[in-house]
Amino acid sequence: MDKHFSFSLQAVDSSSNARAGTFSTPHGILETPIFMPVGTQATVKALSPDELKVCGCPIILANTYHLHLRPSDELIRDAGGLHKFENWDRAILTDSGGFQVFSLRDISKITEDGVEFRSHIDGSKHFFSPERVMEIEHNLGADIIMVFDECPPADAPPEKIVKAVERTLRWAKRCLDHHAKTPFHFGFPQALFGIVQGGTIRELREHCARELVAMDFPGYALGGLAVGEKIETTYDIVSYGATLLPTSKPRYLMGVGTPLDILECIERGIDMFDCVMPTRNARNASAFTSKGKINVRNAKYSRDFDHSIDETCSCYACKNFSMAYLRHLYMAGEILALRLITYHNIHYYMSLVREARAAILDGTFSSWKKDTIARIGKVDIMKDEE
Repeated sequence: MDKHFSFSLQAVDSSSNARAGTFSTPHGILETPIFMPVGTQATVKALSPDELKVCGCPIILANTYHLHLRPSDELIRDAGGLHKFENWDRAILTDSGGFQVFSLRDISKITEDGVEFRSHIDGSKHFFSPERVMEIEHNLGADIIMVFDECPPADAPPEKIVKAVERTLRWAKRCLDHHAKTPFHFGFPQALFGIVQGGTIRELREHCARELVAMDFPGYALGGLAVGEKIETTYDIVSYGATLLPTSKPRYLMGVGTPLDILECIERGIDMFDCVMPTRNARNASAFTSKGKINVRNAKYSRDFDHSIDETCSCYACKNFSMAYLRHLYMAGEILALRLITYHNIHYYMSLVREARAAILDGTFSSWKKDTIARIGKVDIMKDEE
């Protein structure tokens, strides 16, 4: 692993596979397990960089597909890269755009060379190959970048999942080779992570992981989950998939991230998480709390002058504003409502993974997880409210 990137495992829970570690990047150390807020278009919706820092965020995500289309990766390169462009001096991860591109199956054409697709913005034609994606991600300049992979839908027939895995492996090698000879534009290297695909078929997951581990990436992700399969199946594949990956490198579960999901998958050995849920749900007045999820729009809060979103939370929104005020803001269509609920949700997620890490380090993770789940409940919070 490059000297700018190193992973150190500090503790493993005695009764599960939960891990606490540190992952060094050119823009800071990530203490794992870690949640990474999604900043699709070079911004985490509704929050400023300073607010994210106050919430305790050491890393955020950006989306290769969206930024390539608007404002363009070349423009961001000329601006000095994502860190300078969005004034963020901590770590950044960019996905490869594969999930977005393959979700456009009706307006895309897949070949061995890559994927031709039309922009969802203006219909213009674009082409992503492994080599082109590496050039785009180098232009963006994130600390951690992802290989270009094929993400099949959950209901894809086995023969299509087999083809997607084999293509993912061929493309991973092409990404690795092109990454090695593409210049770093901003004075620091970028860590390229491999992505394990295979749907819900264990044999394919094992095959994909074995081949990727042989390529010796500095980190690995489990992709292609939470795309329509039952959550119990997701957990089963995560449990199995984590055992296939090196203990000495970070493990990233892509796009899975309710509070319950995070706790269950930390227990199964995952180090890094991302999800749009805390920001997307906030825009629908949905807040995550230490006692479960609440809806700020609920009429019962219209005269609640005595309580905040979460009485146990120390975030700015909870320390300063009543439920009655927040509900008023939301019902009146005021932007501040979205900002305050988003602020709280991000703060909650960051606090949750910090508490999980502390419990792993002091040997109490299993009991802490049980108590936490008992408070937040086991209701189905995978369902999006948009």
